[in-house]
Amino acid sequence: MPLAIINRISQVPPIQRQSMIQLCTTITCAVFGFASTMLFSHVLGKDLIGVYYLFLAYCSIFNLIGDAGFGGAAVKRISEGKDQNEYFTAYVVLRFSLIVAATLILLVINPYFTDLRDYELVPWIIIALIAAFLGGIVTIGVYSLGHVGINNLSAGIGEFARILIQIVVVLLGYSVAGLFGGFIIAIIISGLIGLKYFTFKPARFTAYHLKSLITYSLWVFLIGSGSLIFSCVDTICIGYFMTNGDVGIYRVAFQLTTAGTFTTAAIARTLTPKFSSWSAKGSLTQIPGILTRSITYGLLLAVPTAVGGILLSERLLYFFYGAVFAAGGGACSILLLLQVVSVFMIFLGTTLSAIGYARQSFYACGPAAVLNTVLNVLLIPVIGIEGAAAASLVSLSLSTVLLWYSLKNYVPVRCDLRAAANIVFSALLMAVFLLIYRQFVPLTSVFPVLAAVVAGAMIYFAVLFKLDKGIHKEVAVLAKQFGFPWPEWL
Repeated sequence: MPLAIINRISQVPPIQRQSMIQLCTTITCAVFGFASTMLFSHVLGKDLIGVYYLFLAYCSIFNLIGDAGFGGAAVKRISEGKDQNEYFTAYVVLRFSLIVAATLILLVINPYFTDLRDYELVPWIIIALIAAFLGGIVTIGVYSLGHVGINNLSAGIGEFARILIQIVVVLLGYSVAGLFGGFIIAIIISGLIGLKYFTFKPARFTAYHLKSLITYSLWVFLIGSGSLIFSCVDTICIGYFMTNGDVGIYRVAFQLTTAGTFTTAAIARTLTPKFSSWSAKGSLTQIPGILTRSITYGLLLAVPTAVGGILLSERLLYFFYGAVFAAGGGACSILLLLQVVSVFMIFLGTTLSAIGYARQSFYACGPAAVLNTVLNVLLIPVIGIEGAAAASLVSLSLSTVLLWYSLKNYVPVRCDLRAAANIVFSALLMAVFLLIYRQFVPLTSVFPVLAAVVAGAMIYFAVLFKLDKGIHKEVAVLAKQFGFPWPEWL
């Protein structure tokens, strides 16, 4: 990278710089991720894709048991700047003990779960737990020291490595086992990349450090349990009430909707260390403005993706993933609305936990998680995967409202209504174009569908940048500082 560009990038404020690096990394990995899933859907089919997503769901559950919230607690305590080596050593000891416990639990319940037995998932999950321990302690350490950009970069490289390895081994004929192996290797690669910035040394910790971690981790664990329910219970319930193929269709549809969450994921990852540090110093006044702007930029992609996706989702699934996956069109439309709501939930929840109110965050997420479980059990047997999507949308909306109600007691929560209105208006104009386009251009092949996506995106951004000079100026400045070309007509 030319020195002039590096100098310009170094002048960008830290949160914007780290968010931009994360955004570029996320988009790059997502593009390859979407392409690889399209390949896997055609090579493996919906059933084996479903098995892979079940593997990921079970890995998430047992990794949560193996972490028990201590990762989040370590990030919080270490980022505060006191006794960093002591806190990290205590975290490693606790994490190792819990990984052993999670493995024993997995072995005990194995005979009672059909999916675990029939597809011999247990050995793979155990290996994944070991990899999560080895790679996770490095990534948690680097992240807690405030090296957010490095952490994001290592995660991005690991994700890219996962995709590349999975593509190669699947094409070599290793089927779904290749997907398992690629996932595990990527965790280790992410940890290895962060080793250069890993400066911790073993230190004698005391009961005080353990108590501090345990006290905070309880609420992080409970919050994590709630988040896990949102991300996994639908997958597991579909696998229980329906088939592995239905799991594959649902998760592929869900992945398609994540195209609207690039900016949210990129920004949210950079906020926790900063907000935590400011909270420890009593500088909460810096948070509201950044939170408001973060929500705006989260909506920047989520709203047009939802509007355009609802009109085109069935065709996109049909041509990109295969005719059998078009059955996920209805669920995809609901999940696109879910992604818009998730913008608010992610930023509100991130802020509330980062400033030290993890308990209040759990109070907001806990009831919604219970509701999500109940709705999945009730709706999936009746209306299938659309029931899972609806359960997630309703429960996530409840969680968002409760998070807002809790956070406003500590930090003013404001949404830039003018910017939001400009985003919605631009997305609606794009929708009008797509409706007219569909009337005159039959979407019977992949190229007219791609043309609709590209043209719709161009119309949306052109209108938005003309309406909102603030967004236009910030995006243009960031693009130029990072060396990206910027059209002068915008």
